[in-house]
Amino acid sequence: MEDDTAPLLSDQRYSSTSVNLKSYSRSTSESGNYVKRNDKPSKSHLVLAILACIMGSPLQIGLNTAILNAPEEVIKEFYNKTYFDRYEEPMSSSLLTVLWAVTVAFFCVGGMIGGVSAAYFAGKYGRKNTLLLNNAVAFACAALQGCSKSAQSFEMLIVGRVVAGVCCGLTSAVAPLYLAEISPVSLRGFCGTCNQLSITLGVLIGEVIGMKFFLGTEDLWPILVACPAVPAIYSLLTLTWCPESPKYLLVNKGDDAAAEAALVWLRKTDDVSDEMDAMRKERVELRNSPKFSVMDLWSTSSLRWPLIICIVLQMSQQFSGINAVIYYSTDIFSSAGLSKEESQYATVGTGLVNVLMTFVSALIMDRAGRRTLHLIGLGGMCIFSVVLVVCLSLQSPVLSYISIVAVIVYIIFFATGPGAIPWFMVAELFAQSPRTAAVGVSVVVNWLCNFTVGIIFPVLQNAIKTYSFLPFSVMLALFFIFTYMFVPETKGKSISEITRLFKSPTLESSVSQFPDTDVEYERIVNRNSTQVLIVEPPDPDLEYTIQGSDVDGSSKVQFQ
Repeated sequence: MEDDTAPLLSDQRYSSTSVNLKSYSRSTSESGNYVKRNDKPSKSHLVLAILACIMGSPLQIGLNTAILNAPEEVIKEFYNKTYFDRYEEPMSSSLLTVLWAVTVAFFCVGGMIGGVSAAYFAGKYGRKNTLLLNNAVAFACAALQGCSKSAQSFEMLIVGRVVAGVCCGLTSAVAPLYLAEISPVSLRGFCGTCNQLSITLGVLIGEVIGMKFFLGTEDLWPILVACPAVPAIYSLLTLTWCPESPKYLLVNKGDDAAAEAALVWLRKTDDVSDEMDAMRKERVELRNSPKFSVMDLWSTSSLRWPLIICIVLQMSQQFSGINAVIYYSTDIFSSAGLSKEESQYATVGTGLVNVLMTFVSALIMDRAGRRTLHLIGLGGMCIFSVVLVVCLSLQSPVLSYISIVAVIVYIIFFATGPGAIPWFMVAELFAQSPRTAAVGVSVVVNWLCNFTVGIIFPVLQNAIKTYSFLPFSVMLALFFIFTYMFVPETKGKSISEITRLFKSPTLESSVSQFPDTDVEYERIVNRNSTQVLIVEPPDPDLEYTIQGSDVDGSSKVQFQ
């Protein structure tokens, strides 16, 4: 008969038939005397790790997204001048439009490439090391973009945008994964929202430094497009000293000592036994689970719905029309009587509102819940997108000012839920083994939707003018209905609790009332594997031995 305890015996903790378990609340010195442990946790090291991550990596996404917006006309003039110097004739307006569209859109193409490759690099090199290695891509991007003017080559700028997209695609997948895996359950929502907070902050910084009074001039724009190298330098100086994800070290690499050391550093306490036990349990379960590819996610019933949910969440972020609203905001402000310069300042103001509301969302995420905030965000955006369509269509002085308010409130609702939740919720819906593949799919979907909106919205705007936001209103209503019906609340739940929500009740494990001396390991029968449920002994100071299988195939642990 096959031994069901094989996965358990292969674990480092159970490498012998007799194991001495020590109390987690105290440790012993070499002489055998008890020494006091640091049992008072602190969040200071966790904050340092979060800041090292978000201010070094996701900030680059926001910068690369925004730095070409303000100096668009200046860079187009560079395209014209370079073309004239080569061919001694001016560039046609149609060719200039195509080249600029390629410059903007290829950033999203690079993002899809980076998103596809993120699962491989995050699994092979780890979350932290992937973010550090990705800084080399950031430096290459900065060099290509920054040197394009001196080299008189707009092709360098276009290639630099592709490389920037690859860098941001990797970051958009790996940074939320790292943040989710270093954070405790009680702060997982806050840490995940910090990723979006950094992106919005990067957009705001990019809008400010891209204005004419700063770096958005004919002479200084090469410095502007090379600015993403600054957070890359910060990342190398700070993230280098932070630990790798404890879950990656224990579950993926099987290094218990390194994982515990990382947790002790992050929690600033020696009492990390509960988290270590939870990760060890997940590791044992994963040893009975196969490796997951993208097709496996779709073919496995317990993973199909989480994958669909993640895809729809990413679509709800990009197809909400947020990029179109931000793009059109300057024209909306101009229609209300603001000058072109004042409209640019107002656009920067909306970016500031986005940052502030994302920060507020981070503070309330673990109290209000992900599902609730996402529903509030989608509902509010749907209502005010309709208000915006009405105001733009009727075009009266009063309605022009209402449209300004509609834009600001619309962005507030976006920051409340859809701005942050899709990025980190994918890390909550999947266990460790299929998570990297799921994150890769989500990132590709997000960048593909971003690319689609960037290509289609100008055409839509020319075709139906002020009604161009109406399709987004319809999609927001559909996303609201889907979220209400199918998206579960993950607030305060462990990853294993969340993943069990998508399993058939007949396949879930159940633990009855155990006697004080014997613990029965129940087999969890899946389609192709048998797993072992780990249960803590009643007294961690007791020694125990693993006995052989009974006639019925079950195994017992005898406490002595």
